[in-house]
Parts: sequence; C-alpha cells; structure tokens
Amino acid sequence: MDLRKRLRHNSSEPHTSALNDILFILLFFFLIISTLANPNVVKLSIPHAQSDTKAKQTVVVSIDPEQHFFVGTKAVAVDSLQPAISAIVAKSQDAEPTVVINADKKAEAESIVAVMKAAKALNLKTVLAVDKEGK
Repeated sequence: MDLRKRLRHNSSEPHTSALNDILFILLFFFLIISTLANPNVVKLSIPHAQSDTKAKQTVVVSIDPEQHFFVGTKAVAVDSLQPAISAIVAKSQDAEPTVVINADKKAEAESIVAVMKAAKALNLKTVLAVDKEGK
C-alpha cells in the first residue's frame, strides 16, 4: 500500500462549481428587485410646509356636479366668469386677491381650467379647495 502517491496527486483547489450558481442567482435576484423598487418614478424636490397654508378667500367660485358655476352664491355662465370675478375683486380691495375654486368631486377638469383661465386673465392667484381629511 503506497499512500504517498495519492497524497501527491491531490490538489489544494477549492470546488467552485456551486459558487457560480449562487452568484448567478444573486445577480438575477438583484436585477429583478431593482426594477420593482422604483418603477416609473420621477424624482422631484417638493417644498415642505411648516403649517397649514390658508389663503384669504377674496372670491369663491363653486362648481357643482352638473358643471354649473357659482361666484359666491350667484349662478354665473362660463362666458361671464371673468367679469363676475373682477366685480367682486374690485369691491374687496385686497392687496393680494385670491380666487378659491371649490369644485365637486364630479366636476370636470375642463370646468376647473375655465375658472383658472379667467383668474389668470385678471392676474389673480388661484387656490383649489380640498378636503383635509380626504373623505
């Protein structure tokens, strides 16, 4: 029995066949996780507020579910929004007049944009009123 010959032929290299499989699985795992983590995200720098911002309500324009406009409590047609808003702003004599848009959930975006265009034509600031609790 010659034990010395066997010991000389043994090599000291580690078996790395399983290591390739593990590395491939980890690479595959991280590729999938990286695509799922942030799909279609646009990174923006959003301003933060210290407290609730409250605008002084110079003019309140309401839009009901049937797309009827009300400046204050007076019903107004879409074409006469700008003159109705300017009349109230002239009476209020505020330093920074603000138009608050109080729209129903079912109000169309086109109606809201019509109020914003009328306010922009008069160089007024617009604020969209929302529910604080999100109901």
